[in-house]
Amino acid sequence: MIHEIAPHVFHNQFKNDPELSDESLVFVFAGKNEPAFGGGAVLIRDHHIPSFKDFMGRLSEDDLEFLFDIDGKTCFLLKESSKYTFAGQDGFVYKKFRDIRQVQEIETYEYFLSMTAFQLHNWYDNNVFCGHCGQRLERSGTERALHCPECGHTEYPRIVPAVTVAVIDRERNKILLTKYAGRDIPFYALVAGFTEIGETLEQTVEREVMEETGLRVKNIHYFGSQPWGIVDDLMVGFFCDLDGDNTIHRDKEELKLADWFSREETELQPTDMSLTNALMRAFKEGRI
Repeated sequence: MIHEIAPHVFHNQFKNDPELSDESLVFVFAGKNEPAFGGGAVLIRDHHIPSFKDFMGRLSEDDLEFLFDIDGKTCFLLKESSKYTFAGQDGFVYKKFRDIRQVQEIETYEYFLSMTAFQLHNWYDNNVFCGHCGQRLERSGTERALHCPECGHTEYPRIVPAVTVAVIDRERNKILLTKYAGRDIPFYALVAGFTEIGETLEQTVEREVMEETGLRVKNIHYFGSQPWGIVDDLMVGFFCDLDGDNTIHRDKEELKLADWFSREETELQPTDMSLTNALMRAFKEGRI
């Protein structure tokens, strides 16, 4: 899955005085309203996250926001990409997350770093002013947080819980696969959705399966989890059993396809990045 990046070592601890060096990685994003997943595009060069060695002379610490470390290297976000012209020069080009993933242009750990950087980029961009009193927020010097000097409100990065669900028909030894409506995504997925106020994760599983397919489930059990920074969520994966009638009543606004597939018929996604694909693979390989 996307966060399984060994032997690379990722540290997300906040640093107040990070060191900028020629080995540092700098991430640049071109907005947040691109069609792919509702998210923006990441700057890549020669199929790799660039270190920006050629541009370090143009950058200062005031231009950068510290993000995290990877393999002991500091990683930064360029605060105002409009001040610099990278796209179209020296091999740099902006590409959408979806396009990068489908053609596997970069390694999984680089995609993970890009996605996590994008999550923090959006958080900083969406939290310029205090939601309580409207005062401009200031960076905390001790933690990854934004502090209001007027009313004292503190804003932290938000992580949104969501579920992805593999429903198994035990009698027929089949899995429920779906395809999303309104998205140009060719591969199969599972029922998925965000947890709502007052719900447990298990209740989210029951509700999402019922809303999208009209099916009842039982024997809900945890499989694994992963961060998915494009939509700020922590995705939690579950297996569960069909409870009763296997007739699907598809929500046509949510899904363009929902059907039962045997192990042999199950088509996996093109990469092993997603928790959804890990659930599907576990079923296809007979581990469930």
